[in-house]
Amino acid sequence: MRGIRSALKAQDASMPLLLSDRAVLTSPVPLVTSAESRMLGIRVASASHVRVRSGIYAPRAGYLALHPWERYEARVHAFVRAHPDAVLCLESAGVVWGLPRFGETRDIHVFDPDRIRSRRFGDVCVHTSAHERAVVRQGPVLCTSMIDTVVDLSRVLPPAEALTVVDAAISPAQGGPLDLSEVREHASAQTTTRGSARQRWLWERADGRSESPAESVSRAVIEWCGFEDPELQQEFRYEHVRDRVDFFFASIRAIGESDGWGKYQLEDAAKAAERLRDEKRREDRLRRRGHPFARWDLGDAWRVAPLQRALSAAGVPLLRPPQPAMLATLRGRPRAVRSEREKPLPA
Repeated sequence: MRGIRSALKAQDASMPLLLSDRAVLTSPVPLVTSAESRMLGIRVASASHVRVRSGIYAPRAGYLALHPWERYEARVHAFVRAHPDAVLCLESAGVVWGLPRFGETRDIHVFDPDRIRSRRFGDVCVHTSAHERAVVRQGPVLCTSMIDTVVDLSRVLPPAEALTVVDAAISPAQGGPLDLSEVREHASAQTTTRGSARQRWLWERADGRSESPAESVSRAVIEWCGFEDPELQQEFRYEHVRDRVDFFFASIRAIGESDGWGKYQLEDAAKAAERLRDEKRREDRLRRRGHPFARWDLGDAWRVAPLQRALSAAGVPLLRPPQPAMLATLRGRPRAVRSEREKPLPA
């Protein structure tokens, strides 16, 4: 569990705010094909390189140093190198759209409208559908449109992860270009019933005011634990300063902050120190006005108990019974790689 929390904190720290900055249009490590290696005299069969998929290699040290979500990005782009005309969909399209992802997705997902039925080839899932998908080009990559990608993911991802995707797509602060009403209409135009109950849950809770995936996950956990529903992005004016907070629990005037470590610019020591000082002054200012304060990060929200302790310590009331079945969805990620042993062989 400690390893999972560390990985989530690392991902939270490295996840940019805007979808356009999260979008990964090229591999995070250099890729070389067998033909290129022969021409350039690169010995890819040696210990210096690792086979990402058939005929595609990456420097071993660089590939093994990647975070789990970056390994998936490399695998997706290795597939595109081998199959440049393929149309990415689902999580694979999410890579180039910058939609939130957690950990390493198990499969490469491709859309082929000409197939009679969907099929798997090793780690590649080729999907077809009775419903058309708009195909667009994102940089050098063909993929399903953002709205098709969001609707498709909303049907298959665990609820909290699906909420991060829909929130990001409709959040101006995250650069989301869509509107919730058009996403709902697009989904309702499809006759498939797969994931329809999950989508109804999402449509009632998706909120464009959510400014980060950590806030989206936190909202789901807050609800499933039974705490009071918070108001989002509440503003206060104290001491001639305007402060906006992630969560405001009105009954006791408590403030909740889901810390995204990336906002502190930890890679720049001077800027990080300045931002941390500003944040300390901000919290002190709000505390002086009688607001109880709770803080947590993305890893705390996934683990549930740390977020529960933070809100309970701030006095946030429990207004309904917890939902253990929904909380259990945070522990299992059926579409993710949990160990190297579980990773399917590349096709």
